[in-house]
Amino acid sequence: MGALTGKVAVVIGGHSGFGEAIVQRFHREGAQIAIAARRIDVVNAAASAVGGKGYQCDITNNDEVAALIQNVEKDFGRIDIAVNCAGYEQSTPIAELTPEKLVAMQAVQFTGAIYCMQHFGNSMAASGGGAFLSISSQTAHSPAIGLAAYGSSKAGVEYATKIAAVEYGPKGVRFNCVAAGLIETPMTARVFKVDYAIQALTELTPVRHMGASEDIAKAAYFFCSDEARFVTGQTLCVDGGASLHGLPTPLHYADAARRMAEKPADSK
Repeated sequence: MGALTGKVAVVIGGHSGFGEAIVQRFHREGAQIAIAARRIDVVNAAASAVGGKGYQCDITNNDEVAALIQNVEKDFGRIDIAVNCAGYEQSTPIAELTPEKLVAMQAVQFTGAIYCMQHFGNSMAASGGGAFLSISSQTAHSPAIGLAAYGSSKAGVEYATKIAAVEYGPKGVRFNCVAAGLIETPMTARVFKVDYAIQALTELTPVRHMGASEDIAKAAYFFCSDEARFVTGQTLCVDGGASLHGLPTPLHYADAARRMAEKPADSK
């Protein structure tokens, strides 16, 4: 029996990247798994692999989030754990932001996240308590060119998490965040194809290596288990210390590219 045996866990975006790793960890710990995302085919496939159930849900639609909670409660009886991994990244300088890009980004990263916090929070409060986790980003802590819409939305979720912790704490519901550093997932795979970019990122990471999705899953397990029963309203940066130095600038990338180009071909 695992530490989450008997618990019902809903992971939004649990079919890929961080969400997939979290689902696998929760499953190993004995949780009953529900996976939600916009595409029902991918969530059904991911859920069936862990003996769970898939649900279609676009978190930018408040009614769909409310329906998700109702459907999970109908199928499982209650919700004990919820993790929101939904999101996408689109780098756009402020000077080039359009209303359409800004609204689309905020709809997923902030507004949809609040819908989830509200509906899952209300559900867990009504059934005796639970744990809600939002996946945030190092970009909420380390300013970088082009990330005003994305990073600001993540920072907003982290602040809203503090407020939710205060409001729902007396009802037994804990709210926390994991701010992930740059880790290879389908969303970030293009960055990891650029050797000098990874070199620059690694050099600005105190532990001197990149992380993995499993590192995020370990933090998620901590926050959503009884190990963290006295922890709420917190954000844990899981980034190898990268947020202590900040994200690379164009100068960092250029310098790393130059040094790699000058490195002898036979050197190790």
